[in-house]
Amino acid sequence: MLKFYFNGSPNPTKVALFLEESGLPFESIAVDTRKGDQFTPDYLKINPNAKVPAIDDNGTTVFDSNAILLYLAEKTGKFLPTNRAELLSWLMFVATGVGPYSGQAVHFKHFAPKDQNHDYAHNRYQYEADRHYKILDGHLAGRRYMAGDSYSIVDMALWGWARMLPFKLGDDAYARYPHVKRLVDEISARPAAARAIALKDKFTFKAEMDDEARRNMFKHMTTKVA
Repeated sequence: MLKFYFNGSPNPTKVALFLEESGLPFESIAVDTRKGDQFTPDYLKINPNAKVPAIDDNGTTVFDSNAILLYLAEKTGKFLPTNRAELLSWLMFVATGVGPYSGQAVHFKHFAPKDQNHDYAHNRYQYEADRHYKILDGHLAGRRYMAGDSYSIVDMALWGWARMLPFKLGDDAYARYPHVKRLVDEISARPAAARAIALKDKFTFKAEMDDEARRNMFKHMTTKVA
């Protein structure tokens, strides 16, 4: 059976959405990143980058959420747009832009120390995240889904991050990207989305962002690079 290594953060949740939508049987394995589970030797064999999510599909390991989505879609033949060029373009746009800038926007908005460099970094990542979501909103203005005429892994990839837009970019974020919000609302109303979000509730994850959690999640704060 496919093993799914995850927590409740955006990237694992979008893979959980695919698994729930597709009906693929899987075993959920919690990786508590605030406790440092991602650095155990056994997990590093699955994902040497020490991140979640990852899967072990009967000996085939795949890490990076967008790679997993593409692998599972091709394996099952489900949720693949017919236009492969459009699929790859927008899936990589999410992978290389939306995800990284959204993640950094969250970090500098909520978790980074407020030192002399904070305002510059915070403003840069807020700006770049906003720029990417504006591109997405413009793309969705004239179409229902991100790629082609049907719901696909590209929509799932976007949903993972976009469903938390107010946390990243402020309470008025959805008002600024109404077409993104429309897609998020449509996907969030699907029963599979509710199951994907609830998956984390079957496990106990560390909730506190204390010194232990910061050491495990923000290694740069305790590691000096020459």
